[in-house]
Amino acid sequence: MVSTEVDRKAAAKSSKKPPPSRSNDMKLEVVVIPVSDVDRAKAFYTGLGWRLDADFASGDNWRVIQYTPPGSACSVIFGRNVTSATPGSAQGLYLIVSDLEVARKDLLDRGIAVSEPFHGGGDVHAGPDEPYLSGTLRVSGVDPKRGSYSSFASFNDPDGNGWLFQEVTARLPGRIAGGATNFASQTELAAAVRRAAAAHGEHDKRIGGHDDDWADWYADYIVREQAGQPLPS
Repeated sequence: MVSTEVDRKAAAKSSKKPPPSRSNDMKLEVVVIPVSDVDRAKAFYTGLGWRLDADFASGDNWRVIQYTPPGSACSVIFGRNVTSATPGSAQGLYLIVSDLEVARKDLLDRGIAVSEPFHGGGDVHAGPDEPYLSGTLRVSGVDPKRGSYSSFASFNDPDGNGWLFQEVTARLPGRIAGGATNFASQTELAAAVRRAAAAHGEHDKRIGGHDDDWADWYADYIVREQAGQPLPS
C-alpha cells in the first residue's frame, strides 16, 4: 500500500502544469531545412521573393544561408553542414496568410508551382492524401464557410521540402490579446480593412442607414477579429 500511495502522489505531482515562465521570452526565430544543392535552393527561395538575410561560407565545407518570408518573425536557414537531416525531409512548414487566393497568385506569377486550394473533410480525417493539419483528406476548393484556419494550398522546394499556405483571418481566443493587435505588413492590414468594410456594409443594412461612427466600428471589428473575440454587429 505504501508503494501504491507513493505512485499516486507522484502521478498527481507530475500531472500538475508548471507555472508559466515570465522571466524570459522564448521566440522561435529560425527553422533549418535540409537541401542537397545549396545554390539551387537559393535560387528557389530568391524566386519566392523572400528577403535574403545572410550567405556566409567558410571554405568548401560550411555555408549557411538565411531567408525571411514577407512579414514573418521567423526565418529559414539552409546550407552545407548545418543539419544532418535528409534533404527534402522537412514537411508541414506553414506560412500563415490572410488571403489564400492572393498568396497563390503571387507564387503562380513567379512561376512557382502551387496546388489548388483545399480544405478538410469535416469529421472525416482518413484519406489517401499527404497528411496536414486537418488529416489526410484534401477536399478541393477553399472551405465553403471560409472559416479561419480552414483553407490551404501546398508547394514544395526543389528537394521536396513541403510548404503549406494556411489562411487565417481571425485568431482563436487567447492567441492574441486585443491590446496587442498588430499587423506584419500593409497587405495584411489592407485585407483586414476589406473584411471590416464588407461586414460594415451588412451592419448598415441592419441599422437601415449609414453609420457615422464607421471608423470606430472598423477599428473595433479589426481588433476583435484578430484577437478571436466576438465580432460587433
